[in-house]
Amino acid sequence: MTYEQMRRVLEISLDLSSERDREKLLSKILDTAMDITDCDAGTLYLLESDGLHFVRMVTRSMGVRQGGHAAPITLPPVPLEPEYVCSWAVLNGSMINVPDVHSDKRFDFSGSIRYDKMTGYNTKTMLVAPMSDDKGDIIGVAQLINARDAEGGTIPFDSGMEFAVRALASQAAISITNMRYSEQIVSLLDSLVGALSAAIDERTPYNANHTRNMVRYASAFLDWLDESGNGWRFDEDRRRTFLLSVWLHDVGKMTVPLEVMNKETRLGPRLGDVLERFRVIGLLARIAVLEGRLTAEEAEELKTKLDRGAALVEKANAAGFLPDETLEEIEKLAGETYTDENGRELPWLGAEELEALSVRKGTLTAAEREIMENHAAVTAKILSHVTFPAKYADVPLWAAEHHELLNGKGYPKGLTAEEIPLEVRLLTVLDVFDALTARDRPYKKPMPAEKAFAVLNDMVREGGIDRDMLALFEQSGAWKETGQ
Repeated sequence: MTYEQMRRVLEISLDLSSERDREKLLSKILDTAMDITDCDAGTLYLLESDGLHFVRMVTRSMGVRQGGHAAPITLPPVPLEPEYVCSWAVLNGSMINVPDVHSDKRFDFSGSIRYDKMTGYNTKTMLVAPMSDDKGDIIGVAQLINARDAEGGTIPFDSGMEFAVRALASQAAISITNMRYSEQIVSLLDSLVGALSAAIDERTPYNANHTRNMVRYASAFLDWLDESGNGWRFDEDRRRTFLLSVWLHDVGKMTVPLEVMNKETRLGPRLGDVLERFRVIGLLARIAVLEGRLTAEEAEELKTKLDRGAALVEKANAAGFLPDETLEEIEKLAGETYTDENGRELPWLGAEELEALSVRKGTLTAAEREIMENHAAVTAKILSHVTFPAKYADVPLWAAEHHELLNGKGYPKGLTAEEIPLEVRLLTVLDVFDALTARDRPYKKPMPAEKAFAVLNDMVREGGIDRDMLALFEQSGAWKETGQ
């Protein structure tokens, strides 16, 4: 092997080790092997359980290049039987140099001969190299065809080139194996994310829809960034990091009690207790009439007040927003009591019931909201136990900070604008938008997209959300991915 050939092998070894695109890697392997041997054609196979699969086929003199997404190869795999030269190389772990396939009696070359008849090509010489990784495991075969002389004529492969081809094949195998390891790590992360998402789904289906919606928004938005020529771009690793953080941003909700997570109304199951108390007070009043402690008129007046009170409680319990006058009526109702035959005063509403019914917007009391908001801190705690590869190191950070606001009023850390990265600002926009427009929340009606953007712009004016990020998201149309 010449110095130039050795240098070329070393250069391609470095190139292969840094290549992260599988399809480009496979093409580089075969092209380089053909370059250093100066041959006209070649085939690259990868070993699977059912045989050797064609992944690349190149014939330069005929302009043929097959394999990859653009030109998939549909040929069936070569069985691992010793009569086939590429299979023999795998079974024996040896390189094979064939000076003339037409006179060689060791192997069955009928497939090559049939291919030649169909295409008009003339397969004559061959060099077949098994691809062994650093553990000695064979993962595929490089089959080189028709070495050429200076005039372009077909000649046998120089035995002096075998070492270079074997070295290249070994480096190629290591690169493919490392890429497979990397893919397995990504697959492991995806399966972990899927398991955690499924766990949330089992507890509360609406939250799983929320996460899936956000992933669709995020994917569409990142695609739009690439296509629009915007200066802010995500490379493959950063895109995956961001999408993983979206998938995992609500994992802390696994610890939120369902009575808080799925609370549809302000009182929740306590509504029945309140209405039953009103009914009991009405029955006690009827008994008091029979015992002469209350007049019929007084009892009827009390019943009217109880009916109005029950209607008020049911109205306030399910309202999306409580105006001042309704809050005043609730507070007045909470001051009502009934004195029984023993002189005990029965309040119409308890302190906790009054607190719940006094929630201006939403269904959660201050204590319940604190429990709900704690999910962000729990997300950080859960993800701190996951060892993310270095290129995905930002996942737990971004996932746990999606409720931070630029004005410092967010949670759990109360970060300021300077401390909140662009990715978190984007995640926050996605999160709030879906929370406003979600069609399956048990405690609220969905908001149309136009109104949701109005709310988000109010948050911009309050200094909570990034103005430019919101504008980009609206411009992208990514929010239409769920039919908004």
